[in-house]
Amino acid sequence: MEKAVPKKEQGLSLTDLKDFRSKFYGSSGNKMAQNALSRTEGRNVALKWDAFANVTHVFSHVVSSEMGVTNQQKSGRCWLFAALNLLRLKLAKKYKLEKFEFSQTHLFFWDKIEKANYFLESILATGKEPLDGRLMAHLLNSPVQDGGQWHMFQNLVEKYGLVPQSVYPDSQGALNSQQMNYYVTHKLREDAYILRTMMEEGKSPALLEKAKKEMMEEIYRIVAIHLGTPPETFTWTFRDKEKKYHTFPNETPHSFYKNHVHTDLDDYVCLIHSPRKATPYYKAYTVAHLGNVWEGKPILYINVPMEDMKKAVVDSLTNDESVWFGCDVGKWLDREIGVMDRNLFDFESLFSVSFGMNKETRINYFDSQMTHAMLFTGVDVHSYRYRVENSWGDKLGEKGFFVMSDSWFDDYMFEVAIEKKFLSEKILQAAREKPTVLPPWDPFGSLAS
Repeated sequence: MEKAVPKKEQGLSLTDLKDFRSKFYGSSGNKMAQNALSRTEGRNVALKWDAFANVTHVFSHVVSSEMGVTNQQKSGRCWLFAALNLLRLKLAKKYKLEKFEFSQTHLFFWDKIEKANYFLESILATGKEPLDGRLMAHLLNSPVQDGGQWHMFQNLVEKYGLVPQSVYPDSQGALNSQQMNYYVTHKLREDAYILRTMMEEGKSPALLEKAKKEMMEEIYRIVAIHLGTPPETFTWTFRDKEKKYHTFPNETPHSFYKNHVHTDLDDYVCLIHSPRKATPYYKAYTVAHLGNVWEGKPILYINVPMEDMKKAVVDSLTNDESVWFGCDVGKWLDREIGVMDRNLFDFESLFSVSFGMNKETRINYFDSQMTHAMLFTGVDVHSYRYRVENSWGDKLGEKGFFVMSDSWFDDYMFEVAIEKKFLSEKILQAAREKPTVLPPWDPFGSLAS
């Protein structure tokens, strides 16, 4: 006669929980850590003295036209700030500028409008998709979030140009975008319902397009009330470092970009580091349903080994060119001292728990992805530390500038925009090939904010 197999106990037993509690309080270290975290953050307790004591903001190379930092306030515009800060360094060299900012709100305005249109076009293109399917859940989750990617920036600049912040400053809606995003998102979800209903009823393409145009007029109204309206013409006036007066009347956003910035954004290639088996190196990738300007350039990544990404960054910085990049900013970061260092904290000792995932596993299990964009403006080629210009104001780090260690770069760097002249022919060839399309929910479909 066979022995009866004991039935597996479901859930957590009270005996298990009592045992957990007993073991927890059996360790003086646990009690000490618990006491410490009752009044301060875990990062402060886990901060390693030897790593903290060796923090330095001295670098072998710093870009020559570096300016002070900017502040995105309570908005997710980091990708715009970082990209515009890259361009302002080039403008500063040309005109010997001591202080300058592009209008981030100018591109932010048009990004909201274009993302709304992109969303509605996506709804029209997916009319036969089930409402409870994964694609529709993805599209409806966040139609016009603040975040973005390098090619989204490029699309906006090429279509709408640039303007100085002095002629289009931040409104309260730009400094704190939460309420605007709510109203726009709320309206767009209603619009999606209306368009899908019209398609189910067999309405003609002409009626659908007419309805979409009326919807976009309403979205424009909501955004314009929050952000103000972008200027059509303006005068740019400034004094350079030598106090010489300059004025350029009758500028338009397009003429300002063309006549003064002189940067061809097609000269940049986006490199990513994805060590996943599903994304081989030296191949091009894009992401389905990711973009802002419907008729604009698609997202295009070239996946490269880490050593290639680092070489491209160092070659750029040592040749006096700053670098836009995207990373997972919240990991192993001390905001106050402005340091990103994988060895800065000892969380394993604090919690008596090991953290063993490598980068590939963290990506595959959605533990890490690009969350924030910043600008590299310097490097120390002897210790491989990187100078980072953030957009969180000048109260953190060294007047807003951070330090990134080489180990942190390895683990949490995901994307850089590099000029073609600093890239190998192997990478450039990959950029000319047809990209593999990743699904919308792939971790590399995340947006920097």
